[in-house]
Amino acid sequence: MSKTAIVTGGGRGIGFAIAYQLGKDGYNIVILGRSPEESYRENLNILAKEGINYLYVQGGVDKAEDRQRCVEEAVNKFQRIDVLVNNAGVAPKVRADLLEMTEESFDRVVGINTKGTMFMTQLVAKQMLKQDAIGPKRGTIVNISSCSAVVSSTNRGEYCVSKAGISMLTKLYADRLAGEGIYVYEVRPGVIETEMTAAVKEKYDALIAQGVFPIKRWGKPEDVAGVVSALCSDKFLYSTGIYIDVDGGFHIQRL
Repeated sequence: MSKTAIVTGGGRGIGFAIAYQLGKDGYNIVILGRSPEESYRENLNILAKEGINYLYVQGGVDKAEDRQRCVEEAVNKFQRIDVLVNNAGVAPKVRADLLEMTEESFDRVVGINTKGTMFMTQLVAKQMLKQDAIGPKRGTIVNISSCSAVVSSTNRGEYCVSKAGISMLTKLYADRLAGEGIYVYEVRPGVIETEMTAAVKEKYDALIAQGVFPIKRWGKPEDVAGVVSALCSDKFLYSTGIYIDVDGGFHIQRL
């Protein structure tokens, strides 16, 4: 029986790169995305041309009924869920100083990024517990957070808080699920070239030129996808609750 992976926010950017890589690794792919399926037709056609079995489910990770429907449709089509990649996330619509941040913006960002990840993980973990293991693991959960989990940005505080929350819920679920054979990891991307970072491209081009990042280039979605692929393999069987920085060495403290 083939394995199945759910990738939230998998229609474009980092999420699509992960979906594509896991599909190439042999997984059936379930993508949960907020926009209509046709919005991602070009990328979905790439999956189809590669012979990757996929299911697209329209919905928001912040909505309980959409999370439930995604899991139900995944199981109905592919019989099981072996991997969950919590990738869906948003940035503030407006980068406001911490003293000007609104409750509306905070609730939106934390509701999608942190609450959505928390309860999507809860739902999928319960499904994984119903299944027999294939190989040495019952399941793998990978949470895509950010270097902003530990790096302060006072003009998008809600985003930093939301990603710090993902770091803790990774540890919580890793602790709770280790005895069940379910492994939980966190991946912290740095500056990755996607639509989300397009608006600040000039800023980061300059920082890269100045040598702020030891590896002097933009990160690519494929850089993140490669790490996720490795974590979903059977090569980390004595590790859980860990994080991996995919940030060009930005996390290194330098003098």
